[in-house]
Amino acid sequence: MKNNEPVVEVDDVVKVYTTGGVRFTALRGVKLRVERGELVSVVGPSGSGKSTLLHIMGLIDKPTSGKVFFEGHDTSQLGEDRLAMLRNRRIGFIFQAFNLISRLTALENVELPLISQGMDPKVRRSYAMKMLELVGLSSKSGNRPYELSGGEQQRVAIARALVTNPTIVFGDELTGNVDSKTAMEIMKLIGEINANTATTFVLVTHNPEVAAATRRRIALRDGQIERDERS
Repeated sequence: MKNNEPVVEVDDVVKVYTTGGVRFTALRGVKLRVERGELVSVVGPSGSGKSTLLHIMGLIDKPTSGKVFFEGHDTSQLGEDRLAMLRNRRIGFIFQAFNLISRLTALENVELPLISQGMDPKVRRSYAMKMLELVGLSSKSGNRPYELSGGEQQRVAIARALVTNPTIVFGDELTGNVDSKTAMEIMKLIGEINANTATTFVLVTHNPEVAAATRRRIALRDGQIERDERS
């Protein structure tokens, strides 16, 4: 990817859902570019289109109309196998509910995205351990999720999102299940990872303190961008 190309770009994206014969327009012609190395938050009231935009940018969902470009590629021209490969290798996801597998250790949870790549188990384990070290949890590698605090579980989820060395990581209310002190510790960690690795982060949040910790803040209302601020 050329340095001046955005990691992801949405161009005039509209998303319409139909439920029980009722149409609901979640996004109304959104235009947005996210450059490599940015740390971005997406804020707005419930129903403003935040999660819909995140899912479309993360190639989980497709727009009703408009274009989504990922690393310069028009994703509408890509088949499902190629889209799945991009999601697995180039994109990381962090969710509010952590989505860890309870029967697996922290290390095994972090390893999961690498299994489908056919990586040698020893190499895979080494990569996963490095990610746990990065988030300060190497001493808890053998612990299962129920043996970890909420903040520690989210750190494991962050390590899992980073283990494939993605271009961009999307977070959907990633601090929603932790207290305010832990939330800011997680944001400090993400800020450090962003600064040290140039990994791009786009984080949907209701928390104004989380948004304030990012360098770019995009506010959505009624499916449209209301403000796009940088600091």
